[in-house]
Amino acid sequence: MNKSPSAMQQQDGLDRNELLPLSPLSPTMEEEPLVIFLSGEDDPEKIEERKKSKELRSLWRKAIHQQILLLRMEKENQKLEGVPKSRRGEIWQFLALQYRLRHRLPNKQQPPDVSYKELLKQLTAQQHAILVDLGRTFPTHPYFSVQLGPGQLSLFNLLKAYSLLDKEVGYCQGISFVAGVLLLHMSEEQAFEMLKFLMYDLGFRKQYRPDMMSLQIQMYQLSRLLHDYHRDLYNHLEENEISPSLYAAPWFLTLFASQFSLGFVARVFDIIFLQGTEVIFKVALSLLSSQETLIMECESFENIVEFLKSTLPDMNTSEMEKIITQVFEMDISKQLHAYEVEYHVLQDELQESSYACEDSEPLEKLERANSQLKRQNMDLLEKLQVAHAKIQALESNLENILTRETKMKSLIRTLEQEKMAYQKTVEQIRKLLPADALANCELLLRDLSCNPNNKAKIGSKP
Repeated sequence: MNKSPSAMQQQDGLDRNELLPLSPLSPTMEEEPLVIFLSGEDDPEKIEERKKSKELRSLWRKAIHQQILLLRMEKENQKLEGVPKSRRGEIWQFLALQYRLRHRLPNKQQPPDVSYKELLKQLTAQQHAILVDLGRTFPTHPYFSVQLGPGQLSLFNLLKAYSLLDKEVGYCQGISFVAGVLLLHMSEEQAFEMLKFLMYDLGFRKQYRPDMMSLQIQMYQLSRLLHDYHRDLYNHLEENEISPSLYAAPWFLTLFASQFSLGFVARVFDIIFLQGTEVIFKVALSLLSSQETLIMECESFENIVEFLKSTLPDMNTSEMEKIITQVFEMDISKQLHAYEVEYHVLQDELQESSYACEDSEPLEKLERANSQLKRQNMDLLEKLQVAHAKIQALESNLENILTRETKMKSLIRTLEQEKMAYQKTVEQIRKLLPADALANCELLLRDLSCNPNNKAKIGSKP
């Protein structure tokens, strides 16, 4: 027999000191008259037929009772105690009803009027992607950890139905975590209605569109908030080339459910149903500012990323309560609107400048390329002329060296011939002279070789 996620949480002992949500049993239509409104049936005639005066009085009694609960819930949140776990799903549905009564979507923005059961009968092209992500969604939670167990089957049905309802968005990974949080607090059909409320009425579906334009705007807004309110932290992240899309995109796409504890995520959902989409910015800014000192101590890209993905989500109860307090005290709606306008103005300016450059850009590129080629050509010509001059100088030097070499060789041959002639003459003289005269001649030659000046004296004698 399938167990409710509430019972599975109690058995697993996950409730300890965390703020984990408890899932109430699925209320019937008799127990929960608000389902009549949340089902999307707006035909006055059908409502009049279904409602009798006694039922209407009961409904008003229920609404007044839940309005009192709402006021108490707001006071309790201000006291940092949050929504009672057993009533959380009921309160979320009531807040959604109150919002829909005050803010009705235009017809063009309304989701298709197709029931949950009808959607489940159809086939979706996103089936494979959904099945792959079932095991990745809250893999350690007992309700979702069993492969194709009751939790995964409910999650598959919910994601399949929404992918068929919203053709533009279809299925995106982050939606599975949002749907999983809802399933922990209510039945499938109620979770489907609340998912429609978050996506269409509050406008979260914009960030899941294929172009991701809304997510880009959100990342720009968060960056500007850091720049304006925490300049040192902003500069530190920029110096290490860490943009909000690197760490905050999963926070926005999963509403913090993929990295943070379910107790903290449930508290964030409480405030989202109260205040809307800007809560995500408040929570992100509070998380970063609360750990600013520790982030500033991280000196490398890897250390900062590891801190933001692992250490930051690991908070104790007091740190969670501090974050929730800051979120309630923060008001950034005007800044977010100004940053969004600023983003669109910057995009328009970039687009206009690109359009203005489109016509002249090819010609300018060609002119720049031509001038660069001309400069390169002139440089090459100058280098070529210098090279020619060097070659000519080297050739001239080579010719001179060769000429000198030839002359030297000729002179050497002449000297060798003279030497040989002198040697022959000396040999002949030695043969002709007597021994005494030859000895005197050798002495004379030695004297002359030792004292060259004596040669002149001897030559001057008569």
